[in-house]
Amino acid sequence: MIEILNSSELARARDAGALVAHILQTLKSRTEVGTSLLDIDEWARNLIVEAGAQSCYVDYEPSFGRGPFGHYICTSVNDAVLHGLPHDYPLADGDLLTLDLAVSLRGIAADSAISFVVGASKHPESLAMISATERALSAGIAAARPGARIGDLSAAIGAVLSEAGYPINTAFGGHGIGSTMHQDPHIPNTGRPGRGYVLRPGLLLALEPWIMADTAELVTDADGWTLRSATGCRAAHSEHTIAITDEGAEILTLPQQAQP
Repeated sequence: MIEILNSSELARARDAGALVAHILQTLKSRTEVGTSLLDIDEWARNLIVEAGAQSCYVDYEPSFGRGPFGHYICTSVNDAVLHGLPHDYPLADGDLLTLDLAVSLRGIAADSAISFVVGASKHPESLAMISATERALSAGIAAARPGARIGDLSAAIGAVLSEAGYPINTAFGGHGIGSTMHQDPHIPNTGRPGRGYVLRPGLLLALEPWIMADTAELVTDADGWTLRSATGCRAAHSEHTIAITDEGAEILTLPQQAQP
Protein backbone atom coordinates (compact mmCIF):
# COMPACT_ATOMS: atom_id res chain seq x y z
CA MET A 1 0.00 0.00 0.00
CA ILE A 2 1.20 3.50 -0.91
CA GLU A 3 -0.70 6.44 0.61
CA ILE A 4 -0.81 10.02 -0.63
CA LEU A 5 -1.77 12.32 2.24
CA ASN A 6 -4.04 15.35 1.92
CA SER A 7 -3.31 18.71 3.58
CA SER A 8 -5.12 17.81 6.81
CA GLU A 9 -3.24 14.53 7.10
CA LEU A 10 0.07 16.28 6.39
CA ALA A 11 -0.62 18.66 9.27
CA ARG A 12 -1.07 15.67 11.56
CA ALA A 13 2.10 14.11 10.15
CA ARG A 14 4.03 17.26 11.12
CA ASP A 15 2.72 16.97 14.67
CA ALA A 16 3.65 13.27 14.84
CA GLY A 17 7.12 14.02 13.50
CA ALA A 18 7.68 16.81 16.00
CA LEU A 19 6.66 14.49 18.82
CA VAL A 20 9.04 11.73 17.73
CA ALA A 21 11.90 14.23 17.48
CA HIS A 22 11.11 15.64 20.93
CA ILE A 23 10.97 12.22 22.56
CA LEU A 24 14.25 11.07 21.02
CA GLN A 25 16.08 14.21 22.10
CA THR A 26 14.61 13.93 25.60
CA LEU A 27 15.74 10.31 25.87
CA LYS A 28 19.21 11.19 24.61
CA SER A 29 19.54 13.97 27.18
CA ARG A 30 18.59 11.60 30.02
CA THR A 31 20.85 8.74 28.93
CA GLU A 32 24.16 8.40 30.75
CA VAL A 33 26.60 5.76 31.91
CA GLY A 34 24.65 3.28 34.05
CA THR A 35 21.26 3.96 32.43
CA SER A 36 19.40 0.71 31.77
CA LEU A 37 17.81 0.06 28.41
CA LEU A 38 14.63 -0.74 30.34
CA ASP A 39 14.75 2.77 31.86
CA ILE A 40 14.84 4.25 28.36
CA ASP A 41 11.89 2.10 27.33
CA GLU A 42 9.89 3.25 30.37
CA TRP A 43 10.72 6.90 29.70
CA ALA A 44 9.56 6.44 26.10
CA ARG A 45 6.31 4.84 27.24
CA ASN A 46 5.57 7.71 29.62
CA LEU A 47 6.31 10.39 27.02
CA ILE A 48 4.13 8.68 24.41
CA VAL A 49 1.21 8.27 26.83
CA GLU A 50 1.52 11.86 28.11
CA ALA A 51 1.28 13.13 24.52
CA GLY A 52 -1.87 11.14 23.84
CA ALA A 53 -0.05 9.15 21.13
CA GLN A 54 0.21 5.43 20.45
CA SER A 55 3.28 3.24 20.14
CA CYS A 56 3.84 1.61 16.76
CA TYR A 57 5.98 -1.08 18.40
CA VAL A 58 4.20 -2.66 21.39
CA ASP A 59 1.87 -4.83 19.31
CA TYR A 60 4.10 -4.98 16.24
CA GLU A 61 4.32 -8.58 15.02
CA PRO A 62 5.96 -8.84 11.57
CA SER A 63 7.13 -12.07 9.97
CA PHE A 64 10.77 -11.41 10.86
CA GLY A 65 10.17 -10.98 14.62
CA ARG A 66 9.28 -13.37 17.40
CA GLY A 67 5.80 -12.49 18.60
CA PRO A 68 4.70 -8.95 19.51
CA PHE A 69 7.65 -6.62 20.14
CA GLY A 70 6.23 -5.69 23.53
CA HIS A 71 8.28 -2.52 24.07
CA TYR A 72 8.05 1.17 23.12
CA ILE A 73 11.44 1.82 21.51
CA CYS A 74 14.25 -0.08 19.81
CA THR A 75 17.53 0.16 21.76
CA SER A 76 20.47 -1.22 19.77
CA VAL A 77 23.92 -1.25 21.43
CA ASN A 78 27.35 -1.61 19.77
CA ASP A 79 27.08 -4.62 17.38
CA ALA A 80 23.26 -4.45 17.39
CA VAL A 81 21.94 -2.33 14.53
CA LEU A 82 18.20 -2.86 14.11
CA HIS A 83 15.18 -3.86 16.23
CA GLY A 84 17.14 -3.90 19.47
CA LEU A 85 14.84 -5.34 22.14
CA PRO A 86 15.19 -3.39 25.42
CA HIS A 87 16.53 -5.51 28.27
CA ASP A 88 18.24 -5.04 31.62
CA TYR A 89 21.59 -3.79 30.36
CA PRO A 90 23.30 -0.80 32.05
CA LEU A 91 25.03 1.33 29.45
CA ALA A 92 28.82 1.66 29.74
CA ASP A 93 31.09 4.56 28.86
CA GLY A 94 31.79 4.44 25.11
CA ASP A 95 28.79 2.29 24.16
CA LEU A 96 27.34 3.11 20.74
CA LEU A 97 23.57 3.37 21.21
CA THR A 98 20.86 3.65 18.57
CA LEU A 99 17.36 4.72 19.57
CA ASP A 100 14.68 4.01 16.96
CA LEU A 101 11.17 5.28 17.66
CA ALA A 102 7.87 5.28 15.80
CA VAL A 103 4.60 6.67 17.16
CA SER A 104 1.16 7.36 15.79
CA LEU A 105 -0.58 10.62 16.66
CA ARG A 106 -4.19 11.20 15.57
CA GLY A 107 -3.93 8.40 13.02
CA ILE A 108 -0.62 9.30 11.34
CA ALA A 109 2.75 7.72 12.15
CA ALA A 110 6.29 9.12 12.15
CA ASP A 111 9.56 7.21 12.50
CA SER A 112 13.10 8.34 13.33
CA ALA A 113 16.40 6.96 14.66
CA ILE A 114 19.51 8.51 16.18
CA SER A 115 22.87 7.00 17.12
CA PHE A 116 25.28 8.43 19.70
CA VAL A 117 28.15 7.45 21.96
CA VAL A 118 27.30 7.19 25.66
CA GLY A 119 29.46 8.95 28.25
CA ALA A 120 32.71 10.82 27.84
CA SER A 121 34.51 8.43 25.50
CA LYS A 122 34.91 9.72 21.95
CA HIS A 123 35.39 6.37 20.15
CA PRO A 124 36.45 7.76 16.74
CA GLU A 125 35.31 4.69 14.79
CA SER A 126 31.78 5.04 16.15
CA LEU A 127 31.67 8.77 15.49
CA ALA A 128 32.83 8.20 11.90
CA MET A 129 30.09 5.64 11.36
CA ILE A 130 27.43 7.92 12.80
CA SER A 131 28.64 10.76 10.59
CA ALA A 132 28.49 8.55 7.51
CA THR A 133 24.86 7.58 8.16
CA GLU A 134 23.91 11.20 8.80
CA ARG A 135 25.60 12.38 5.59
CA ALA A 136 23.93 9.58 3.64
CA LEU A 137 20.56 10.53 5.12
CA SER A 138 21.08 14.15 4.08
CA ALA A 139 21.99 13.04 0.55
CA GLY A 140 18.87 10.90 0.28
CA ILE A 141 16.69 13.76 1.49
CA ALA A 142 18.30 16.16 -0.98
CA ALA A 143 17.40 13.79 -3.82
CA ALA A 144 13.74 13.58 -2.75
CA ARG A 145 11.42 15.77 -4.81
CA PRO A 146 8.34 15.38 -7.01
CA GLY A 147 9.19 13.44 -10.16
CA ALA A 148 12.26 11.76 -8.65
CA ARG A 149 12.28 8.00 -8.33
CA ILE A 150 13.03 5.75 -5.38
CA GLY A 151 16.23 4.66 -7.10
CA ASP A 152 17.47 8.25 -7.06
CA LEU A 153 17.22 8.31 -3.26
CA SER A 154 18.80 4.89 -2.88
CA ALA A 155 21.67 5.80 -5.20
CA ALA A 156 22.35 9.03 -3.29
CA ILE A 157 22.41 7.21 0.05
CA GLY A 158 24.54 4.36 -1.28
CA ALA A 159 27.09 6.67 -2.88
CA VAL A 160 27.90 8.27 0.48
CA LEU A 161 28.10 4.96 2.35
CA SER A 162 30.25 3.33 -0.34
CA GLU A 163 32.61 6.30 -0.55
CA ALA A 164 33.05 6.04 3.22
CA GLY A 165 34.03 2.39 2.77
CA TYR A 166 31.12 0.62 4.42
CA PRO A 167 29.42 -2.56 3.13
CA ILE A 168 25.69 -2.09 2.44
CA ASN A 169 22.88 -4.50 3.31
CA THR A 170 19.67 -4.05 1.30
CA ALA A 171 17.40 -6.47 3.19
CA PHE A 172 16.22 -3.68 5.49
CA GLY A 173 15.96 -0.03 4.52
CA GLY A 174 13.63 2.91 4.27
CA HIS A 175 9.92 2.66 3.63
CA GLY A 176 6.70 4.45 3.03
CA ILE A 177 4.77 5.57 6.10
CA GLY A 178 1.39 7.12 6.82
CA SER A 179 -1.62 5.69 8.64
CA THR A 180 0.60 2.68 9.39
CA MET A 181 4.31 2.52 10.21
CA HIS A 182 5.56 0.32 7.36
CA GLN A 183 4.21 0.76 3.85
CA ASP A 184 5.46 0.53 0.30
CA PRO A 185 7.69 1.56 -1.32
CA HIS A 186 10.79 -0.15 0.06
CA ILE A 187 13.83 2.15 -0.13
CA PRO A 188 17.12 0.18 -0.20
CA ASN A 189 20.25 1.94 1.01
CA THR A 190 21.85 1.60 -2.40
CA GLY A 191 20.42 1.38 -5.89
CA ARG A 192 20.35 2.70 -9.43
CA PRO A 193 19.00 6.17 -10.27
CA GLY A 194 16.01 6.54 -12.55
CA ARG A 195 14.28 3.39 -11.33
CA GLY A 196 11.33 2.64 -9.10
CA TYR A 197 8.26 4.48 -7.89
CA VAL A 198 7.87 8.14 -8.90
CA LEU A 199 7.58 10.49 -5.93
CA ARG A 200 4.47 12.65 -5.62
CA PRO A 201 3.49 15.49 -3.27
CA GLY A 202 1.76 14.08 -0.19
CA LEU A 203 3.94 10.99 0.00
CA LEU A 204 5.59 10.25 3.37
CA LEU A 205 8.86 8.34 3.43
CA ALA A 206 11.12 7.15 6.23
CA LEU A 207 14.73 7.12 5.00
CA GLU A 208 17.14 5.15 7.20
CA PRO A 209 20.78 4.56 6.27
CA TRP A 210 22.37 2.00 8.58
CA ILE A 211 25.78 0.37 8.40
CA MET A 212 28.06 -2.12 10.08
CA ALA A 213 31.80 -1.43 10.22
CA ASP A 214 33.13 -4.42 8.28
CA THR A 215 30.26 -6.63 7.09
CA ALA A 216 26.88 -6.57 5.38
CA GLU A 217 25.76 -9.80 7.05
CA LEU A 218 23.22 -9.80 9.87
CA VAL A 219 22.49 -12.39 12.54
CA THR A 220 19.40 -12.55 14.76
CA ASP A 221 19.90 -12.48 18.50
CA ALA A 222 18.48 -15.14 20.81
CA ASP A 223 15.63 -12.75 21.70
CA GLY A 224 14.22 -13.25 18.19
CA TRP A 225 14.27 -9.52 17.41
CA THR A 226 17.65 -7.85 17.75
CA LEU A 227 19.70 -7.85 14.55
CA ARG A 228 23.49 -7.80 15.03
CA SER A 229 26.53 -7.68 12.80
CA ALA A 230 27.74 -11.17 11.95
CA THR A 231 31.33 -10.27 12.87
CA GLY A 232 30.57 -8.49 16.14
CA CYS A 233 31.61 -5.11 14.71
CA ARG A 234 29.83 -1.92 15.69
CA ALA A 235 26.89 -0.46 13.78
CA ALA A 236 25.13 2.88 13.37
CA HIS A 237 21.74 4.03 12.11
CA SER A 238 20.13 7.40 11.28
CA GLU A 239 16.53 7.96 10.16
CA HIS A 240 14.10 10.77 9.38
CA THR A 241 10.51 10.83 8.19
CA ILE A 242 10.05 13.26 5.29
CA ALA A 243 7.08 14.56 3.34
CA ILE A 244 7.28 15.13 -0.40
CA THR A 245 5.95 18.61 -1.16
CA ASP A 246 5.77 20.71 -4.32
CA GLU A 247 9.03 22.36 -3.23
CA GLY A 248 10.94 19.17 -2.37
CA ALA A 249 11.38 17.24 0.86
CA GLU A 250 10.20 18.50 4.27
CA ILE A 251 11.88 16.81 7.24
CA LEU A 252 9.17 16.07 9.80
CA THR A 253 11.37 14.57 12.54
CA LEU A 254 14.02 17.29 12.74
CA PRO A 255 14.65 18.33 16.37
CA GLN A 256 13.26 21.77 17.18
CA GLN A 257 16.67 23.29 17.88
CA ALA A 258 17.87 22.07 14.47
CA GLN A 259 15.06 23.65 12.50
CA PRO A 260 16.40 26.02 9.80
